[in-house]
Amino acid sequence: MFKDRQDAGERLAGELKDLGGESTVVLALPRGGVPIAAIVAKALGAPLGLLMVRKIGAPGHSELAVAAAVHTGESVGAEAEIEDIAASLQVVRNDELIRVLGVPESHIDAEARKAAQEIAERQALYGDHAWSGALEGRTVILIDDGVATGLSARAALQAVRRREPAQLIFAAPVAAPDVASELAQIADRLVALHQPEDLGAVSLWYENFDQVGDREVVTALAAANERSP
Repeated sequence: MFKDRQDAGERLAGELKDLGGESTVVLALPRGGVPIAAIVAKALGAPLGLLMVRKIGAPGHSELAVAAAVHTGESVGAEAEIEDIAASLQVVRNDELIRVLGVPESHIDAEARKAAQEIAERQALYGDHAWSGALEGRTVILIDDGVATGLSARAALQAVRRREPAQLIFAAPVAAPDVASELAQIADRLVALHQPEDLGAVSLWYENFDQVGDREVVTALAAANERSP
Protein backbone atom coordinates (compact mmCIF):
# COMPACT_ATOMS: atom_id res chain seq x y z
CA MET A 1 0.00 0.00 0.00
CA PHE A 2 1.24 3.49 -0.89
CA LYS A 3 0.29 6.69 0.93
CA ASP A 4 0.01 8.61 -2.33
CA ARG A 5 1.84 9.14 -5.63
CA GLN A 6 4.60 11.03 -3.81
CA ASP A 7 5.32 7.98 -1.67
CA ALA A 8 5.11 5.69 -4.70
CA GLY A 9 7.48 7.89 -6.68
CA GLU A 10 10.08 8.01 -3.93
CA ARG A 11 10.02 4.25 -3.49
CA LEU A 12 10.17 3.65 -7.22
CA ALA A 13 13.09 6.06 -7.56
CA GLY A 14 14.99 4.00 -5.01
CA GLU A 15 14.61 0.91 -7.19
CA LEU A 16 15.77 2.77 -10.31
CA LYS A 17 18.72 4.68 -8.85
CA ASP A 18 21.22 2.63 -10.86
CA LEU A 19 19.83 4.00 -14.14
CA GLY A 20 20.93 7.61 -13.84
CA GLY A 21 23.14 9.03 -16.55
CA GLU A 22 23.30 11.54 -19.37
CA SER A 23 21.58 9.18 -21.81
CA THR A 24 18.60 8.47 -19.55
CA VAL A 25 15.16 9.94 -20.21
CA VAL A 26 11.95 9.36 -18.26
CA LEU A 27 8.60 9.17 -20.07
CA ALA A 28 5.31 9.32 -18.18
CA LEU A 29 1.87 8.09 -19.17
CA PRO A 30 -0.38 11.06 -18.41
CA ARG A 31 -1.97 12.00 -16.31
CA GLY A 32 -1.57 9.68 -13.32
CA GLY A 33 1.98 8.63 -14.14
CA VAL A 34 3.33 12.17 -14.27
CA PRO A 35 3.76 12.99 -10.54
CA ILE A 36 5.50 9.66 -9.99
CA ALA A 37 7.71 10.01 -13.05
CA ALA A 38 8.66 13.55 -12.02
CA ILE A 39 10.09 12.26 -8.74
CA VAL A 40 12.04 9.55 -10.55
CA ALA A 41 13.34 12.01 -13.15
CA LYS A 42 14.56 14.38 -10.43
CA ALA A 43 16.28 11.57 -8.53
CA LEU A 44 18.07 10.40 -11.68
CA GLY A 45 18.85 13.87 -13.03
CA ALA A 46 16.94 12.96 -16.20
CA PRO A 47 14.57 14.98 -18.40
CA LEU A 48 10.84 14.21 -18.26
CA GLY A 49 8.68 13.68 -21.32
CA LEU A 50 5.26 12.25 -22.06
CA LEU A 51 3.92 9.37 -24.08
CA MET A 52 0.32 9.99 -25.05
CA VAL A 53 -1.89 6.91 -24.73
CA ARG A 54 -5.67 6.65 -24.77
CA LYS A 55 -7.73 3.56 -24.01
CA ILE A 56 -10.52 2.60 -26.42
CA GLY A 57 -13.52 1.16 -24.62
CA ALA A 58 -16.14 -1.28 -25.87
CA PRO A 59 -19.37 0.18 -27.30
CA GLY A 60 -21.60 1.12 -24.39
CA HIS A 61 -18.90 0.12 -21.89
CA SER A 62 -16.21 2.79 -22.05
CA GLU A 63 -14.35 1.41 -19.02
CA LEU A 64 -13.87 -1.98 -20.67
CA ALA A 65 -10.78 -1.43 -22.82
CA VAL A 66 -10.69 -3.33 -26.11
CA ALA A 67 -7.76 -1.39 -27.56
CA ALA A 68 -5.32 1.43 -26.84
CA ALA A 69 -4.10 4.17 -29.15
CA VAL A 70 -0.64 5.62 -28.64
CA HIS A 71 1.14 8.41 -30.46
CA THR A 72 4.36 7.08 -31.96
CA GLY A 73 5.93 10.28 -33.21
CA GLU A 74 9.33 11.34 -31.97
CA SER A 75 7.82 14.64 -30.93
CA VAL A 76 4.57 16.48 -31.50
CA GLY A 77 4.64 20.23 -31.45
CA ALA A 78 1.82 22.17 -29.87
CA GLU A 79 0.88 23.29 -33.38
CA ALA A 80 0.44 19.75 -34.70
CA GLU A 81 -2.72 19.08 -36.70
CA ILE A 82 -5.14 16.36 -35.69
CA GLU A 83 -4.62 14.65 -39.05
CA ASP A 84 -0.87 14.46 -38.38
CA ILE A 85 -1.47 12.91 -34.98
CA ALA A 86 -4.12 10.52 -36.27
CA ALA A 87 -1.78 9.31 -39.02
CA SER A 88 0.92 8.45 -36.49
CA LEU A 89 -1.28 6.61 -33.99
CA GLN A 90 -0.48 2.99 -33.27
CA VAL A 91 -3.53 1.00 -32.14
CA VAL A 92 -2.93 -2.11 -30.04
CA ARG A 93 -5.97 -4.38 -29.89
CA ASN A 94 -7.25 -7.03 -27.51
CA ASP A 95 -8.27 -9.30 -30.39
CA GLU A 96 -9.91 -11.94 -28.23
CA LEU A 97 -12.12 -9.42 -26.43
CA ILE A 98 -12.98 -7.66 -29.67
CA ARG A 99 -14.05 -11.00 -31.17
CA VAL A 100 -16.08 -12.09 -28.14
CA LEU A 101 -17.90 -8.76 -27.93
CA GLY A 102 -18.26 -8.38 -31.66
CA VAL A 103 -16.75 -4.90 -31.67
CA PRO A 104 -16.90 -3.48 -35.23
CA GLU A 105 -13.79 -2.03 -36.84
CA SER A 106 -15.73 1.18 -37.43
CA HIS A 107 -15.92 1.66 -33.64
CA ILE A 108 -12.16 1.27 -33.27
CA ASP A 109 -11.56 3.74 -36.10
CA ALA A 110 -13.96 6.30 -34.66
CA GLU A 111 -12.43 6.03 -31.20
CA ALA A 112 -8.93 6.34 -32.64
CA ARG A 113 -10.03 9.60 -34.23
CA LYS A 114 -11.26 10.79 -30.83
CA ALA A 115 -7.91 9.75 -29.37
CA ALA A 116 -6.13 11.97 -31.88
CA GLN A 117 -8.32 14.89 -30.83
CA GLU A 118 -7.61 14.28 -27.15
CA ILE A 119 -3.88 13.95 -27.75
CA ALA A 120 -3.89 17.21 -29.71
CA GLU A 121 -5.65 18.96 -26.83
CA ARG A 122 -3.24 17.57 -24.26
CA GLN A 123 -0.27 18.49 -26.41
CA ALA A 124 -1.53 22.07 -26.53
CA LEU A 125 -1.61 22.06 -22.72
CA TYR A 126 1.59 20.16 -21.96
CA GLY A 127 3.79 20.34 -25.04
CA ASP A 128 5.80 23.44 -24.16
CA HIS A 129 6.83 21.96 -20.82
CA ALA A 130 7.59 18.32 -21.66
CA TRP A 131 10.95 17.11 -22.93
CA SER A 132 10.87 15.85 -26.50
CA GLY A 133 13.60 14.44 -28.65
CA ALA A 134 15.09 11.34 -30.21
CA LEU A 135 15.05 8.16 -28.13
CA GLU A 136 17.48 6.25 -30.32
CA GLY A 137 20.38 4.90 -28.30
CA ARG A 138 19.04 6.20 -24.99
CA THR A 139 17.96 4.52 -21.78
CA VAL A 140 14.20 5.08 -21.62
CA ILE A 141 12.19 4.58 -18.44
CA LEU A 142 8.45 4.45 -19.06
CA ILE A 143 6.32 5.06 -15.96
CA ASP A 144 2.66 4.75 -14.98
CA ASP A 145 0.96 4.82 -11.58
CA GLY A 146 -0.29 1.26 -11.86
CA VAL A 147 -1.11 -1.52 -14.31
CA ALA A 148 -4.31 -3.56 -14.35
CA THR A 149 -5.03 -4.92 -17.84
CA GLY A 150 -1.72 -3.70 -19.28
CA LEU A 151 -3.17 -2.71 -22.65
CA SER A 152 -2.01 0.91 -22.45
CA ALA A 153 1.39 -0.12 -21.11
CA ARG A 154 1.84 -2.66 -23.90
CA ALA A 155 0.93 -0.09 -26.53
CA ALA A 156 3.34 2.41 -25.00
CA LEU A 157 6.21 -0.08 -24.86
CA GLN A 158 5.71 -1.14 -28.45
CA ALA A 159 5.66 2.48 -29.58
CA VAL A 160 8.88 3.30 -27.74
CA ARG A 161 10.57 0.13 -28.98
CA ARG A 162 10.05 1.32 -32.54
CA ARG A 163 12.17 4.36 -31.72
CA GLU A 164 15.20 2.12 -31.02
CA PRO A 165 16.25 2.94 -27.46
CA ALA A 166 19.39 1.27 -26.18
CA GLN A 167 17.50 0.07 -23.11
CA LEU A 168 13.76 0.14 -22.39
CA ILE A 169 12.47 -0.08 -18.83
CA PHE A 170 8.87 -0.12 -17.67
CA ALA A 171 8.21 0.85 -14.06
CA ALA A 172 5.07 1.10 -11.94
CA PRO A 173 4.37 0.96 -8.21
CA VAL A 174 1.79 -1.80 -8.60
CA ALA A 175 0.88 -4.29 -11.34
CA ALA A 176 -1.07 -7.49 -11.79
CA PRO A 177 1.51 -10.32 -11.82
CA ASP A 178 0.30 -11.96 -15.04
CA VAL A 179 0.33 -8.63 -16.84
CA ALA A 180 3.76 -7.80 -15.42
CA SER A 181 5.06 -11.06 -16.89
CA GLU A 182 3.68 -10.13 -20.31
CA LEU A 183 5.20 -6.65 -20.19
CA ALA A 184 8.54 -8.11 -19.12
CA GLN A 185 8.67 -9.85 -22.49
CA ILE A 186 8.56 -6.47 -24.26
CA ALA A 187 10.71 -4.37 -21.94
CA ASP A 188 14.38 -5.01 -21.25
CA ARG A 189 13.61 -4.62 -17.56
CA LEU A 190 10.41 -4.38 -15.58
CA VAL A 191 10.11 -2.87 -12.13
CA ALA A 192 6.82 -3.35 -10.26
CA LEU A 193 7.12 -2.84 -6.53
CA HIS A 194 3.94 -4.76 -5.69
CA GLN A 195 2.38 -7.54 -7.73
CA PRO A 196 -0.70 -8.67 -5.76
CA GLU A 197 -2.51 -11.73 -7.06
CA ASP A 198 -5.87 -10.05 -6.53
CA LEU A 199 -5.09 -6.57 -7.82
CA GLY A 200 -8.60 -5.24 -8.39
CA ALA A 201 -8.47 -1.52 -9.13
CA VAL A 202 -5.11 0.27 -9.00
CA SER A 203 -6.67 2.87 -6.69
CA LEU A 204 -7.09 0.26 -3.96
CA TRP A 205 -3.32 0.23 -3.45
CA TYR A 206 -3.13 3.94 -2.58
CA GLU A 207 -4.48 5.59 0.55
CA ASN A 208 -4.84 8.79 -1.48
CA PHE A 209 -5.46 8.39 -5.21
CA ASP A 210 -6.87 11.78 -6.18
CA GLN A 211 -7.29 12.53 -9.85
CA VAL A 212 -4.31 14.34 -11.37
CA GLY A 213 -5.34 17.62 -12.99
CA ASP A 214 -3.85 19.38 -15.99
CA ARG A 215 -2.30 22.08 -13.82
CA GLU A 216 -0.49 19.47 -11.74
CA VAL A 217 0.86 17.86 -14.91
CA VAL A 218 2.16 21.19 -16.22
CA THR A 219 3.74 22.10 -12.87
CA ALA A 220 5.47 18.71 -12.59
CA LEU A 221 6.80 18.87 -16.14
CA ALA A 222 8.00 22.44 -15.76
CA ALA A 223 9.80 21.68 -12.48
CA ALA A 224 11.43 18.53 -13.87
CA ASN A 225 12.66 20.32 -16.97
CA GLU A 226 13.41 23.64 -15.24
CA ARG A 227 10.88 25.62 -17.25
CA SER A 228 8.31 28.19 -16.15
CA PRO A 229 4.76 26.80 -15.81
